[in-house]
Amino acid sequence: MNPDTIKKVLTSLGINKLNQLQSDSLAAAQQDQDLILLSDTGSGKTLAFLLPLLALMDKKSADTQSLIIAPSRELALQIEQVFKTMATGFKVTCCYGGHLRETEENNLIEAPALIIGTPGRLADHIRRGNIHTHNIQTLVLDEFDKSLELGFHEEMAFITGTLSSLKKRILTSATAATEVPAFVGLSNTQTLNYLSGTPAAHLSVQLVHSPEKDKIETLFRLICKIGDRSIIVFCNHREAVERTSTLLKEKGIVTVWYHGALEQPERDSALAKFRNGSSDVLVTTDLAARGLDVPNIHSIIHYHLPSTEEVFIHRNGRTARMDASGTAILILSPDETLPAYIQEPPIPIDLPDKGTLPDKPKWATLLVSAGKKDKVNKVDIVGFLSHKGQLKKDDIGLIEVKDFISFVAIRKSKASHTLHLIKDQKLKNKKVKIEVAK
Repeated sequence: MNPDTIKKVLTSLGINKLNQLQSDSLAAAQQDQDLILLSDTGSGKTLAFLLPLLALMDKKSADTQSLIIAPSRELALQIEQVFKTMATGFKVTCCYGGHLRETEENNLIEAPALIIGTPGRLADHIRRGNIHTHNIQTLVLDEFDKSLELGFHEEMAFITGTLSSLKKRILTSATAATEVPAFVGLSNTQTLNYLSGTPAAHLSVQLVHSPEKDKIETLFRLICKIGDRSIIVFCNHREAVERTSTLLKEKGIVTVWYHGALEQPERDSALAKFRNGSSDVLVTTDLAARGLDVPNIHSIIHYHLPSTEEVFIHRNGRTARMDASGTAILILSPDETLPAYIQEPPIPIDLPDKGTLPDKPKWATLLVSAGKKDKVNKVDIVGFLSHKGQLKKDDIGLIEVKDFISFVAIRKSKASHTLHLIKDQKLKNKKVKIEVAK
């Protein structure tokens, strides 16, 4: 790849230079071999496969050239966002369940150079003739150990079976490789293994004992001790997620919950509130253990013990990413013991007898009923809130613009007055509904 192209991409991403994994994977892409990338979560693996993929793409082609398959919609969307930020000039489309298929069909009319998606939705589009695979030459299976689990095999086998022109396969994972089914078609494979086998250098693993089997009071006091910092609480079941979040709210902790049974708008809202600081605590299943990229997460709390070492690694990978520091905390009830795979003794921490509530978040999230498909962007929203809502620049926080809706963080103390000022105003000459996100 041209050094100037690499420099341009890094500038767009705000990165000074490639790390060793990224440099090695880019060099390996020039070889006539399939590639397996094994590296710890948070090590820059996304760029490590996007750069080789970009190096193999041709601006003269009008067909879809590359396909990335991810096991969850969140991971697929994260990859899409990174690729768009790289400002390559190539058209990219993301396909996933949970929202209108028709929106994606419109995006696929003019073939994107790169398609990113989840197995089920991609297979559906291929069967309907919306995606033409005859000229796809590069296939990436991100978190392939998850994508190839039982239940994904049928879709994966169908998709790979349609890729008649495939020349390069890139498989990535943050855990040691599982057996790759024959239908993936690996041959002459090169493996780059950067798995450390140890927790991130900046990750502190700690332990709290709960005096009762029901750990909710211990969790409450632990969150109070951590204070108003970003925290992810992992539970093993959806019902436990909702119960735990509700009980914490009853105690005065501002939380959002997140699991696979939520509709896409509910997922988007929960993650937007957590990302923008409207809630410091996200209670979730292991759905959030992969593909959730929220910067500067302070602590991971294992409210329920992870079922396997792999789950433990992926949960912890949400914090201490790249060179940042972070903390992973296990809560043990009287009848629980540390899993055997945790070899280094965690650091024991003591909790105060009584928890003091942390400061409430200073941000509130507004839901705007307009998005990219309505030709609305972040600049439009900032201008509208500044002019019509009388907000100053530092009163407006993170803005996320989706296809048909947008989420905007504004200073909570200004929310009520701002909503009053803008209730009858138009955004880009269009009447839109703006309310506090539920």
